[in-house]
Amino acid sequence: MSIIVKSKSFIEKCVRVLKVARKPTRIEVMQIAKVSAIGLAVIGLLGFAINIAMVLILT
Repeated sequence: MSIIVKSKSFIEKCVRVLKVARKPTRIEVMQIAKVSAIGLAVIGLLGFAINIAMVLILT
């Protein structure tokens, strides 16, 4: 395939995706933010617990 055919195919695929895509609603954005915050908190607490365990084990 030539580069022109590949480029045209890529652009057609991008246009198709953009036609289907839509802006998320406020509720969806808030839900994504909540899930991300919970995940961040869980990872932070896990790291904190590991840090405390290492301090207790090594002292």
